[in-house]
Amino acid sequence: MQAERRHNLMKKNKHPFGKILLILTIVFFYLPIIYMIIFSFNDGKSLTKFTGFSLRWYQHMMDSGDMMSALSTTFSVAIIATIISTIIGTITAIGLSKSKKIIRDLMEQVNNLPMMNPEIVTAIGFMLLFITFKIEKGYVTMLLAHIAFCIPYVILSVMPKIRSLDPNIADAAMDLGATPWQALTKAIVPQITPGIISGALIAFTMSIDDFIISYFVTGRGVKNLSIVVYTMSKRVNPSINAVSTLVVVIITIALVIINIAPVVASKRAKKENVGRRKFVYPATAAVCALLAIVVFVNISGNKAASKPFEGQTLHIYNWGEYTGENIINDFQKETGATVVMENFDSNEQMYIKVANGESYDILVPSDYMIQRLIGKGYLQKLDHSKLDCLDKLDDGVKNLAYDPGNEYSIPYFWGTVGIIYDKTKVDIEDLKKEGYNIFLDEKYKGDIYLYDSERDSFMMALKALGYSMNTENEAELQEAYQWLVECVQTMKPEIVTDEVIDNMAQGRKALALCYSGDAAYIMAENENMGYYLPESGTNLWYDSMVIPANAKNVELAHEFINFVTSYDYAYDNSSYVGYTSPNQEVLDVLSGEGGDYEGINAYLPRVGYPKDEVFVFNDDTRKVIGNLWSKVKIAASNAN
Repeated sequence: MQAERRHNLMKKNKHPFGKILLILTIVFFYLPIIYMIIFSFNDGKSLTKFTGFSLRWYQHMMDSGDMMSALSTTFSVAIIATIISTIIGTITAIGLSKSKKIIRDLMEQVNNLPMMNPEIVTAIGFMLLFITFKIEKGYVTMLLAHIAFCIPYVILSVMPKIRSLDPNIADAAMDLGATPWQALTKAIVPQITPGIISGALIAFTMSIDDFIISYFVTGRGVKNLSIVVYTMSKRVNPSINAVSTLVVVIITIALVIINIAPVVASKRAKKENVGRRKFVYPATAAVCALLAIVVFVNISGNKAASKPFEGQTLHIYNWGEYTGENIINDFQKETGATVVMENFDSNEQMYIKVANGESYDILVPSDYMIQRLIGKGYLQKLDHSKLDCLDKLDDGVKNLAYDPGNEYSIPYFWGTVGIIYDKTKVDIEDLKKEGYNIFLDEKYKGDIYLYDSERDSFMMALKALGYSMNTENEAELQEAYQWLVECVQTMKPEIVTDEVIDNMAQGRKALALCYSGDAAYIMAENENMGYYLPESGTNLWYDSMVIPANAKNVELAHEFINFVTSYDYAYDNSSYVGYTSPNQEVLDVLSGEGGDYEGINAYLPRVGYPKDEVFVFNDDTRKVIGNLWSKVKIAASNAN
């Protein structure tokens, strides 16, 4: 009896490692999703600290025409691409099955090529194709690209099912009186339905998931969720969690319907009709999901009639996550216009698009890039008679060297580049004594972030050496290069971009080079963080609104400039994003007693300090620095 019990116990405990591994796998995959869902209801902006339950970010998502449009685009493209690619792929697979073996083998290899090809290569190929045939990039080009890369997956899923069929099934059906179409739909398709459904689901998943190809083939403000999330990730925005949670819910509902519907249908339908119903229900689920999204978009996008700019469209090209929570939505309500905002990651990316003739009504470049754009004739002068904002601006943002008299630009944000540091790890006396050279102090080895920006990194090195950050002297640039190489080889820093924001807010490193607006947010999140501007000087930077020479809606562009620099929306902009407002009153309120940034020195730029500089554009120097920075990153990679 005891032996039998031991045997049963051993059977129950058989393969415990497998069960543990299964549990860990489930936790690994689903814990991040659960975390995301929980933080979608967070009241605060932090992605790591839960401050209370709120539907704030769902409301923000609903009010954001950009996000809702992206949601609609994502699912509509995915559904249409899935339907078309499934039909084409299935017919192609059936046709190949009737072809000669050599043709069939050749076409199968051709079909495998797009799936094995790196996505970036495919993306560039599509982009060049559309450019060659002068097809304007937008929704249609994105849809065509998605159909093209989904078809091979459908063919791959359907082919095994076709091979398992009796090759004479179609002939037998026609011998019994069926037409070719009836033989296809009544005899062949029901037998390969599982393969068709699998192919359709893969196509739908690939379309929903795609970023790289979509990014290269779209334009004119048409974005899917992947592109929106990519731009949002540049700065902290919990709306990422809200929109991602919504997608998870929609997909979950669709999957539940897909899996339950055939079971329900099998109880109510004849056996021969099950295959067809299996295909119908997933499509119905997807269409229902799309309709729900469209309803959301319509609800969030309703506008009153008889507005001054009703029916007009304003195209803005701005940095990612660089706009207040309510600005776009309220501007659309007030003017009746539609705002299409695209985002760029760097001034250079923006310049390429403008130089290639792409038309925008407003750009938000940095100081040195404005100088470059003016020099190339890509900007038009502002009509000051249409602007009421100049007297609202802080004196520190007016009449700057790159644009005397603000003829071409109106400041959007401004600030400095300094050192964000953990006051519990870094002695302020070290900072005062060493300045930027603290990034060579081995006391902090392995505990620093470097910013992945050639311009800012070389500014730090040049200022540490006592040189101007606008130097054209090659010997000084080489010396700065050696300084940076020594830093990456001895200090083992992590070279990051905007992930420095959340990482420093959590105190993961002692030191980092950081933009003042990001530092202000970090300090607001973590009271142990401080911001220091070295006595050797720093970069005093300005991001400003300009109107391109080829802008199509100049009057509306002037209206937006007035709108975003008014007190209410300059406040919304600066409070939400964290960067310093050019509006004097807003700056005083936010930095004053009871303001969002009271006591946070990062919010207040250092004005009038003789060693602080504004970048001056020099194309030759830019190329030299770019080349040297690439070598620094190679040295960093080798050191690690």
